Amino acid sequence: MTTVTSFDINAIRQQFPTLQQQVYGKPLAYLDNGATAQKPQCVIDAINRYYTTENANIHRGVHFLSQQATTLYENTRTKLQAYLNAAHSHEIIFTRGTTESINLVASSFGKAFVKEGDEIIISAMEHHSNIVPWQMLCEDKGAILRVINMDENGVLDYAHFESLLNEKTKLVSIVHISNTLGTINPIAEIITTAHKVGAAVLVDAAQSVQHMRLDVQQLDADFVAFSGHKMFGPTGVGVLYGKEKWLNAMPPYQGGGDMIKDVTFEKTTYNELPHKFEAGTPNISAGIALGASIDFLNELDFEAVHHHEMELLKYATQQLSAIEGLKIYGTSPSKSATISFNLEGCHPFDVGTLLDRMGIAVRTGHHCTQPIMKQFGIPGTVRASFALYSTFDEIDRLTSAVVRTKSMLQ
Repeated sequence: MTTVTSFDINAIRQQFPTLQQQVYGKPLAYLDNGATAQKPQCVIDAINRYYTTENANIHRGVHFLSQQATTLYENTRTKLQAYLNAAHSHEIIFTRGTTESINLVASSFGKAFVKEGDEIIISAMEHHSNIVPWQMLCEDKGAILRVINMDENGVLDYAHFESLLNEKTKLVSIVHISNTLGTINPIAEIITTAHKVGAAVLVDAAQSVQHMRLDVQQLDADFVAFSGHKMFGPTGVGVLYGKEKWLNAMPPYQGGGDMIKDVTFEKTTYNELPHKFEAGTPNISAGIALGASIDFLNELDFEAVHHHEMELLKYATQQLSAIEGLKIYGTSPSKSATISFNLEGCHPFDVGTLLDRMGIAVRTGHHCTQPIMKQFGIPGTVRASFALYSTFDEIDRLTSAVVRTKSMLQ
């Protein structure tokens, strides 16, 4: 196995055209990777190549372009199966992103397995896309939504989670890494504990699949949802992994072309997996280009990437914590390379706007986690989220810019 010394940050950065530009006359420091990651040239080339020489609708076509596009699209499914160590390629369902993946499970699993009086468990740190679909399901079915408490450090109360589980619990839907706080939740333990009462578990891996390798069989996860654009792939494509036994037992999410075997006005017979859940023409170019992003990730030494990102987190935490009046939200001992903070007396929007003028891209607001903001009693935060191409120099620039911003606003 290669060591962390094999990680060449300059070689990595050269593969990302967006990182080479200037903003307001200053080199771009892109620190908004929690919202979306930049795209390597291989992904951009895959999209361009599809529309230039491979453009055709997939599945059922007998002509050369259709068969070529189908092969490339299905190759991505096979790559994802290997990337996640799924037992079968048909357990990989293409969606538009994490949000649609979660909604698919809420709709189809909910229709098949949730009834009045049943319970769904989520946590206090969930993204809105892992809250609202379950609220809608519970309202429709007369089920009950339970929420795992979170402490002031952004750590889930595991004892509270265990106390919520009972024979009425049908599903636990939990974020792996908080997009706002960076907290890494103990997914393996959560899955094991939930399975003891017969509950299925959905893992929101939108913030984790690009930072660590997930083995869905080892985790024994029932469902895993994530988006392509956060793992250096295109927007508009995502993935739902589901165990074969659940997917076979769930009704289709949408009706239309490709998800059918036979249609009459009296009855429709549905297609086999995975096509049962993939109605209509998909985002073909994005699906193919997602395969290029998997190829890119597979070439990385994940141990080296993890080491680099943890060093970035450590350094950024030290530098920002030294600024008087700056408060960091999310101080779990198990964190990803994400820091949410506020400056005393300064609105996060104003801070983010001034940082932008200094060439530093961060995210401001509630980050689609309003319950977190309510718990901390704040309107939002400034969030700096790092990726494998982030540098220590960018952290120095961020720190200096925050100091300057503070002097301008206070």
